[in-house]
Amino acid sequence: MNKMITDEIKKRRTFAIISHPDAGKTTLTEKFLLYGGAINQAGSVKGKATAKHAVSDWMDIEKERGISVTSSVLQFEFGGCCINILDTPGHQDFSEDTYRTLMAADSAVMVIDASKGVEAQTRKLFKVCAMRHIPIFTFINKMDREARDTFDLLDEIEKELGIPTCPVNWPIGSGKEFAGVYDREKGVIDLFEDTMKGTRMGTMKEVALDAPDVTSYVSEDALDVLKEEIELLDGASAEFDQSEVDAGKLSPVFFGSALMNFGVETFLNYFLAMTTPPLPRMSDQGIIDPAEEEEFSAFVFKIQANMNKAHRDRIAFMRICSGKFEAGMDAFHVQGGKKVRLAQPQQMMASERKMIEEAYAGDIIGIFDPGIFSIGDTLTTSDKKFAFEGIPTFAPEHFARVRQVNTMKRKQFIKGINQIAQEGAIQIFQEFNTGMEEIIVGVVGTLQFDVLKYRLNHEYNVEIIMEGLPYEYIRWIENPDIDLDKLKGTSDMKKIKDLKGRPLLLFINSWSIGMTLERNEGLELAEFGRA
Repeated sequence: MNKMITDEIKKRRTFAIISHPDAGKTTLTEKFLLYGGAINQAGSVKGKATAKHAVSDWMDIEKERGISVTSSVLQFEFGGCCINILDTPGHQDFSEDTYRTLMAADSAVMVIDASKGVEAQTRKLFKVCAMRHIPIFTFINKMDREARDTFDLLDEIEKELGIPTCPVNWPIGSGKEFAGVYDREKGVIDLFEDTMKGTRMGTMKEVALDAPDVTSYVSEDALDVLKEEIELLDGASAEFDQSEVDAGKLSPVFFGSALMNFGVETFLNYFLAMTTPPLPRMSDQGIIDPAEEEEFSAFVFKIQANMNKAHRDRIAFMRICSGKFEAGMDAFHVQGGKKVRLAQPQQMMASERKMIEEAYAGDIIGIFDPGIFSIGDTLTTSDKKFAFEGIPTFAPEHFARVRQVNTMKRKQFIKGINQIAQEGAIQIFQEFNTGMEEIIVGVVGTLQFDVLKYRLNHEYNVEIIMEGLPYEYIRWIENPDIDLDKLKGTSDMKKIKDLKGRPLLLFINSWSIGMTLERNEGLELAEFGRA
């Protein structure tokens, strides 16, 4: 295999950042970018209208609400590595987008608020990581504010998420009493100084735990507490084991304050030492290992329309799994069954883009999509024409009937709703016996309805009326030869079909699902569809 390509692949690290809303994920992402020299000044998501918004939030609705609703892809260089960060939406209503993004990552950084601990969304996202056995690194944030007892926090992570933890460093106090963190491996205290908020400049002062002048920096009482806690820790916490970390069975824990830019560089250095280059991926023809497979291969994990309002474009985001990508190259689109030219390749800094000439396994690239790609599609130059494992579709939990206010704008309405559906943010269905006159939209979280309304209005100039439907359960019919007219259902069941004409059933009550199965011998229903 070409040594230059091998060296480039070895440099890659690709990870996702996950957290509950407001744990400080966007702030931590920005500080990473400051260290990589990718940006010069930190933004603020919730600042005044004139303030800079966080670099990783680009959609207007995100700026208005101060939340991330799309996944951004950010790349920077640090410590001899080329790092790809997949910044995910923290809001639970966008967990499907986060799920797909995690499919493209090799490891995850879990950000936890030191005063709140493990929150609902953290649990949900963690389960996805555990399912994929990807390494999870924990950054306990906001130590410059009052925090919960450190042992209680670790205990909660272990109990709630079912993963042992190994603290790499240990905090000395919190809030106004926060003095810094003790690095267990080096035996030194990194002193906290509130000087590094908006830039990467600012010195990190270290002092050895047994240094004669240590009490000039940390009070004797705080030192006594620290020594007691370290002794407890050495006896109680799991030993660091790289193989357990690699298998997603042990989470290294770090403490700091992203806002104050404290502990971020330390975290980055350890993270790079503890993570691996791009991992092998499973395909329908076995494992595809980037260390062995020379040919280019990638899969689409996200489609985003209208990232540039001036051009009304569609970008397909791909995770490269093997080989080298070159601008303008031809690759075989496995699901489409034909060769395609991969045009206008770009990498993103949120809404800022730069055209690229080449990329390697581990990188995330955006390709212009003329409307031919779907989430989960494989592209490759290999003669084997393998397909990577598909990405499951989450079952929507909320449904609404949607129609446009102005009947003259039917064309824009159909185009807009179809494009947004192809991005995977919403799923659209039709009444069983009608065409596109009646459109039913299904979403994982109700905030998606707001985004749909906003985007149709702002991007397609279409106003819509939404009528909520009472259904909570959806089932895909697995039997290919089913006659829906003869299906015996319940009074609260509705027959619908998806855009590919596949039949589905909606139910108001869960017990109706069992009753429908009883009344129709041989009927097979599935909770997940395939993209």
